[in-house]
Amino acid sequence: MSLFTLSAPVAEALASGAPVVALESTIITHGMPWPQNLEMARKVEDTVRAEGAVPATIAVLDGQLCIGLDDAQLEKLAQARSVAKLSRADLGVCMAEGRTGATTVAATMIAAALAGIRVFATGGIGGVHQGAEQSFDISADLQELAQTPVTVVCAGAKAILDLPKTLEVLETLGVPVIAYGQDQLPAFWSREAGLRAPLRMDSARAIATAMAMRGALGLPGGQLVANPIPASAEIPRDVLAPVIARANADAEQHGIRGKDLTPYLLQRIFELTEGRSLESNIELVLNNAKLGAQIAAEISALPA
Repeated sequence: MSLFTLSAPVAEALASGAPVVALESTIITHGMPWPQNLEMARKVEDTVRAEGAVPATIAVLDGQLCIGLDDAQLEKLAQARSVAKLSRADLGVCMAEGRTGATTVAATMIAAALAGIRVFATGGIGGVHQGAEQSFDISADLQELAQTPVTVVCAGAKAILDLPKTLEVLETLGVPVIAYGQDQLPAFWSREAGLRAPLRMDSARAIATAMAMRGALGLPGGQLVANPIPASAEIPRDVLAPVIARANADAEQHGIRGKDLTPYLLQRIFELTEGRSLESNIELVLNNAKLGAQIAAEISALPA
């Protein structure tokens, strides 16, 4: 029994050594409303193609792990209801029960590695939630980065998180955290988090070469590339801070925790910013898809 199916374009690209970029599906089902989610998904795939790579949006459809979706599958997923949000813990269960689920960062990394895809572009990773010293709410994305050999391109960890603690956990796990083109770590909607990045790289080729060297050294895990949102789409950190504080307070008041917390916070911030956060989110995802495709092309060009 095959663990996954590849779309025809993805299968052809992998067989020929052409660049492929993995894309998650939770951002479609849990991150944006219809029909913006479908429009965004199509734009992200088109951005990857424009840079000479093949997009591979990943999801579980009726129990089948699909690596690469056609447009009909993409539209069906974008309109689906009660879609499971899949991470490492429940990916296998969803497949075994024949259900439909969208992949988080961790689950997308697992699927990409199974297929031999080495680059994954997303919006932002999960991390250490505010108040984790009491709740122990820490995303599985961090452990996945420490063990699965995929380069993840994002705009940093989601700004709703405890970013200093997230950075500390990544350091403890030995995950390279690379700021692209700047010394400051970006913070999703904002170009700067007020934290200096452990590493800086200024080209897709340098990032690709570093990933190849990790493999040659036998080091487990991947790389986290923190790509700042374009300046034209940024919401400055000082503008966002009170909004995030209000959203976290509302979540606490309503007892929202676990997997429901991030979607709730993103929706509440969307409401409090009158839609501006969604516009910025779309722009940063497109920006990450572009860089991800460039890194994938450089990896494909490296000598075997």
